[in-house]
Amino acid sequence: MEVIIVREDRIGDLVADEIAALMARKPDAVLGLATGSSPLRTYDAVADRVAEGTISLARARAFTLDEYVGLAEGHPCSYRTVIEQDFVSRVDLPTDAVQGPNGGAADLAAACASFESAMREAGGVDLQILGIGTDGHIAFNEPASSFASRTRVKTLTDQTRLDNARFFDGNVDAVPVHCLTQGLGTIMEARHVVLVATGAGKAEAVRQLVEGAVSALWPATILQHHPHVTVFVDDAAAAQLELADYYRSTYAHRDSVIR
Repeated sequence: MEVIIVREDRIGDLVADEIAALMARKPDAVLGLATGSSPLRTYDAVADRVAEGTISLARARAFTLDEYVGLAEGHPCSYRTVIEQDFVSRVDLPTDAVQGPNGGAADLAAACASFESAMREAGGVDLQILGIGTDGHIAFNEPASSFASRTRVKTLTDQTRLDNARFFDGNVDAVPVHCLTQGLGTIMEARHVVLVATGAGKAEAVRQLVEGAVSALWPATILQHHPHVTVFVDDAAAAQLELADYYRSTYAHRDSVIR
């Protein structure tokens, strides 16, 4: 796990560098897209580069992490709507090349199986963007999620619903109780995982992710067993890391490493 501690305003460009490098060597790469506030600077940076002509996603495919259950099609808080507005509509990624779990399906279990099948048929995710919840969840894999889990229905914790109420005009009662989410086992199959966390509110989750014991109580800690994870954090999110100075030193000497 590589931990990169930088100013928040640099993170978007650094993640965009990772995406640009991937697209240069594999123009038909498969991206894993997250929603929420964590990836917004990344999406801004990638959109700017697409507009400049330095990145093209025209041959790429993408899969989103999760979706609320029961929101009407086109609902402003549906993650399909959000990812379209925040990213897809701003780049040259074809709309029909983006797929997410269908939270409006009559048969949710079948929808989850279909989504998993589509990811396998696409060859798997090359680069997965993640945020992290204050309780250590990634996607909607809440504490006590199985490390072997696949895309499935999950019940959201009260804390997650409180955290997400800001997207529902502050009304926690409007936040759905259930969702469909990629499982931890699914996420672990991505070839490269890029996780972004900023702000003091994420500091404990980042500490557990990077330096804590691997535990179902902090689902993101499973990423310690992934062979290629890059964690981008600002100083506030890194505040509780015991080895923060070491991570800064490692990054400062990164370019001197023979790759």
